[in-house]
Amino acid sequence: MAGWLRSLVGALLLFDVAAALSFLHHRYEEMVQALFRVQSQCPYVTRIYSIGRSVEGRHLYVLEFSDYPGIHEPLEPEFKYVGNMHGNEVLGRELLLQLSEFLCEEYRRGNERITRLIHDTRIHIMPSMNPDGYEVAAKQGPDSNGYLTGRNNANGVDLNRNFPDLNTFMYYSGEISGPNHHIPLPDNWKSQVEPETLAVIQWLSSYNFVLSANLHGGAVVANYPYDKSQDQRFRSHRRTVNTPTPDDKLFQKLAKTYSYAHGWMHRGWNCGDYFADGITNGASWYSLSKGMQDFNYLYTNCFEITLELSCNKFPPEEDLERQWMANREALVVFIEEVHQGIKGMVSDENNNGIAGAVISVQGISHDITSGDMGDYFRLLLPGTYTVTASAEGYQPQTVTTTVGPAAPSLVHFQLKQDVVRKPPERKASGTRTNNKALQKKVVPRATHRGTQR
Repeated sequence: MAGWLRSLVGALLLFDVAAALSFLHHRYEEMVQALFRVQSQCPYVTRIYSIGRSVEGRHLYVLEFSDYPGIHEPLEPEFKYVGNMHGNEVLGRELLLQLSEFLCEEYRRGNERITRLIHDTRIHIMPSMNPDGYEVAAKQGPDSNGYLTGRNNANGVDLNRNFPDLNTFMYYSGEISGPNHHIPLPDNWKSQVEPETLAVIQWLSSYNFVLSANLHGGAVVANYPYDKSQDQRFRSHRRTVNTPTPDDKLFQKLAKTYSYAHGWMHRGWNCGDYFADGITNGASWYSLSKGMQDFNYLYTNCFEITLELSCNKFPPEEDLERQWMANREALVVFIEEVHQGIKGMVSDENNNGIAGAVISVQGISHDITSGDMGDYFRLLLPGTYTVTASAEGYQPQTVTTTVGPAAPSLVHFQLKQDVVRKPPERKASGTRTNNKALQKKVVPRATHRGTQR
């Protein structure tokens, strides 16, 4: 009931839209113009930047909303939306342009909810990850668009099958109690990915994203990790198997947040398919390898879901307004989900932030790490948790905290430096000390580990 009331109140706050938005399909140049128009209308809370270029040289533009654009504020979470990863799945692209205009306009109007969201969150919106594919699909248009025309990038590669396969490493390492978080990339990964994928991976490495969604089309459902099942034999027989992450209940809650705020996703029956509550585990639907949402979870601190938003991958323009009204509240309320769980600073005894500190939650075998300034964000469901912060060269600290249903709980850690005790000096004797042997004794263990790789 509380979630229903929150969605209702949010919808009422967003009901009065100041300006009529243009419900049109935007080619690349038009999309760029739309982004820069928003930036010019809200110059003090927006910034446009490019994370790289597509195969054909088009910029992969991102529009940022923040009260301090271009700056990470400690304890302010980073959120992202990515659209049009498949070039012919265009609704997400148009929805993100509409969302950008909407956030700007409502901020200018003094909408308290939107103002608070922009002041408390750093929001990154990428309308198109695959602008080259979109141009191919757009040349045919919605009436004659083939099911796969424009799906891939200009090199003919499906970008959602192009990220390094960390699932296979994770499934293997799980058998030997290895990690399922912050898995290192293979040495030759750059030679195996497309320019668009490379740009996104570098983007993920540059920002400490906390929550994300990538927008697709062809179904209506909120899909959450894992996308790849562990037993690959099922793939050859076209069978599926539910493959949950350690954060499965949290991911289900995130997916339901979107589906129940959406106009009809939560009803389950859409596009000839049925998904209870309008959500599904990815591998339970069908298993895919090298996808972006699994990569986010296994390589970064970011929790990402995939939103399938329309039966028609390239809906006609007359349907865009109806789709916007169905998704508007869901797009906003999902951003608000970044403000849950726990967050805080990890610092040393001199109050200097510690970057890369590991935050572990007892009972959930998936860790996150602190950012460059020492701040961390751990999404959690309401409950009581035992949380440990640890960092190389420091003594770990463990606390118990309770997470409520609203704002995140502030949990700070101040780590004490490890004291390395030197062995007592020996008094001079007739036998001279072997300096080489003595040096060997004080080589840090980390050095030995490095030489064993």
